[in-house]
Amino acid sequence: MSKYSAGVTHPLRLRAFRLLFLGRTVSALGDAVVPTALALAVLRATGSTAALAVVLGCAMVPRLLLLPLGGVVADRFDARRVALATDLVRCAAQLVVGAELLGANPSLTHLAVASAVGGTASAFANPTAAPLVAGTVDADGRQRANALMGVTRNASQLAGPALAGLLIWTAGPGWAFLLDAASFAVSAALLSVIRVRHVPVPHHSLRADLILGWREVRSRDWYWYSLLAHAAWNGAAAVLLTVGPVVAVDRLGGEGVWVLLQQVGAVGLLAGSLLAGRVRPARPVLLGNLALATYAAPLLLLAVAAPAPVTVTAYCLALTALGFLNPVWETVVQGQFPPEVLARVTSYDWLMSLGAMPLGYALAPLAAHAWGPPAPLATAGVLVLLACAGTAAVPGVRRLGWPASVPTGPVEQVPAGR
Repeated sequence: MSKYSAGVTHPLRLRAFRLLFLGRTVSALGDAVVPTALALAVLRATGSTAALAVVLGCAMVPRLLLLPLGGVVADRFDARRVALATDLVRCAAQLVVGAELLGANPSLTHLAVASAVGGTASAFANPTAAPLVAGTVDADGRQRANALMGVTRNASQLAGPALAGLLIWTAGPGWAFLLDAASFAVSAALLSVIRVRHVPVPHHSLRADLILGWREVRSRDWYWYSLLAHAAWNGAAAVLLTVGPVVAVDRLGGEGVWVLLQQVGAVGLLAGSLLAGRVRPARPVLLGNLALATYAAPLLLLAVAAPAPVTVTAYCLALTALGFLNPVWETVVQGQFPPEVLARVTSYDWLMSLGAMPLGYALAPLAAHAWGPPAPLATAGVLVLLACAGTAAVPGVRRLGWPASVPTGPVEQVPAGR
């Protein structure tokens, strides 16, 4: 590993990235408040976990279905304008939810529709993240820039639940959504005054653009097999979040153990993001994927009901690995793919990662009911170990280093009629 050259300009010295970072920091804090507030608000209004599942599903389904389309839109048009538009849409959606919850009888239908609108906007917003960083920071500074983005996301996860609780118990859950709406408004305002480099994309049919993005994904063995490994990791994470609380409560000492495990996980994510801003491994994807394989440890330890201190420590280290991988992975992807396909490529990354989680949520309870909680935990642990460590067998993963420069040449064009 090597440290950064002292001659590289720090990303925060660049006005465009500084404003982008500020907007994303404010937005991340607003978003971190919402999960806790939403769960408590819906349960207060309806008393039904099924109602909460409906609201969450209304946000997740359009987000998954529309992610590839979001990638095409972000590549065809200026990513800054797309991000700005989605911030305004999500601001409006959260204003509706906040106003609804401030009323005497909030409507589940209105909450579900607002969640669907917000989920749709997220499908178009998520693929803009990589082009925004790549368009405001040169290649030498991108790892630091991505690490800073990771730090602000993960720090928000630490502060968000506490802020949500403060708002809920003092002013009511509606104010948490109004805060999130305000954060999107601030982000949109900052996006409106920055300039982001944009590479024009030749216009073809929607189908041709989707095929081209998919070809870019499949043409790089290091990317494709890493995506499969990352999907396995996310599916395993869903298993842990579903079955882990049962083991923690029944066999490791109670609810406090589960709360502690989640808290140290958030600390680990933050520590990993900070580490990613300081070191530059020679084989970034190989090291990152091998680090992800450590997630097998807390899964297997929960499966055998190992002592709580050991399990909590293993989870903290595994989430540190995730916090380290994310900025490193984002930096490599931004350097290895032509900028005109970057949003489409990352949209498939989002799709595979997010799509694996509902599968884990659905299968884990069924397996736990049939064979007991250790079975899905152990299976997920073995799967994530084989998938993540197994990428070391892929030649592209073993050989891939840091790009010498950002690719700028033309990409293969798909005939419009295909």
